Amino acid sequence: MLAIQNIQLIPLLDSLISLIAAFVLGSLIGLERQYRQRTAGLRTNALVAVGAAIFVDIAFNLNGAQSAAHVIAYVVSGVGFLGAGVIMREQGNIRGINTAATLWGSAAIGACAGASMLPQAVLGTLFVLAANTLLRPIVNQINRQPIDVESTEVTYILHVIADKQQQKHAMDVVELVLEAAQLPARGMEVTPFGNEDVEVEAMLAAISIDGEELDRISRKLLNKPFITQAYWSTSTSE
Repeated sequence: MLAIQNIQLIPLLDSLISLIAAFVLGSLIGLERQYRQRTAGLRTNALVAVGAAIFVDIAFNLNGAQSAAHVIAYVVSGVGFLGAGVIMREQGNIRGINTAATLWGSAAIGACAGASMLPQAVLGTLFVLAANTLLRPIVNQINRQPIDVESTEVTYILHVIADKQQQKHAMDVVELVLEAAQLPARGMEVTPFGNEDVEVEAMLAAISIDGEELDRISRKLLNKPFITQAYWSTSTSE
């Protein structure tokens, strides 16, 4: 009977509005992540926002704002464990930190919606989306800038295995592809690779490069008939 007694139209309508807002706003953030094929995409961000909204809404209905504030504190710490699951170390790079931070933002937006702070939830969504979209070109431009060799901690190296007879052509193609991607190279080294091939190593003069972009460059180089292998690696210097 207690379940029936707890069915009150106005509080139920308020909860519905909060959950709808969390679902829609979390989905907007997740849509941008899904478009970029990140680990945590549309469903994950929507579920994080809705989950946070449910917990905060329950606390708010049970014991008011004070109880909701305590639950929000647990949401902040709890979502950190979820975010840690999407952070990976791959080929010398730490990946997934931005996705984890986005999940944290989705939880915050859900908490706002659960606390019936809908304008704050909308503003939070706009700022999270702005950080993931508007700041991206600026970050990419900064990362492409050459830096002092002595201060470089990580060196990105593009490896290309090509026919020895096509060595000069292969070097020209690598240089053109890197220039098209606006990734300056500090220099190239050529070493024998077996009896009939050579290895071209292009050292990139950038402090940070998106691994997915280097993967795309490698695939583009592999389309050339005289190139048999193309891959990238990192070298750490102290």
